[in-house]
Amino acid sequence: MTSIRKATTDDVEAIVELMYEAYAPIRDLGIQFESAYPTRDKVKDNMEQNLCYVYEIDNTLISTISLRMPWSSNPGPYYFPHIWWFATNPQYKGKGIGSEVLNFIENEIIKQGFHSPAVTLGTASNHPWLVEMYERRGYQKFGSKDLGKGHITQYFIKVLNSDLFCGTDSLRQKFTDVTYEEAEYGI
Repeated sequence: MTSIRKATTDDVEAIVELMYEAYAPIRDLGIQFESAYPTRDKVKDNMEQNLCYVYEIDNTLISTISLRMPWSSNPGPYYFPHIWWFATNPQYKGKGIGSEVLNFIENEIIKQGFHSPAVTLGTASNHPWLVEMYERRGYQKFGSKDLGKGHITQYFIKVLNSDLFCGTDSLRQKFTDVTYEEAEYGI
């Protein structure tokens, strides 16, 4: 039986283990994602500051994903929920679980639950396949930033409800023109 639910403190150890295994290729590429170096404290902090979900099969944690909310102490770079700390157990690669988790978060949580018209995420611009994967899923590049981690972070946005995305053309232009600092600090 499969389920997607909010993570609890009972999940911390399993999330640390899952993320460490899932992010091994990221560490091998030399990309310095914070999520590639999970610790108990970092996972607990993530769960306290953000919305953290887990995907289970028969009570075994297979995937996790977090949302940084615009009103939290750790918002994403723009005005919408921001996906981060997304990982799936490498033993389940190619089985569509990552897509199922993203679909659930995009549609059930962000679009229907929060009525947010869009979602953002960031990844290393030099990652060999993540940029193309997110573009295939309908994400569009809208900004980048050197966060001092040895790579350029490429930001993406996906419009989930164009009816709620009022002034779509002007908002899209705004996302094209604005820098990370301007969006983050309202400059």
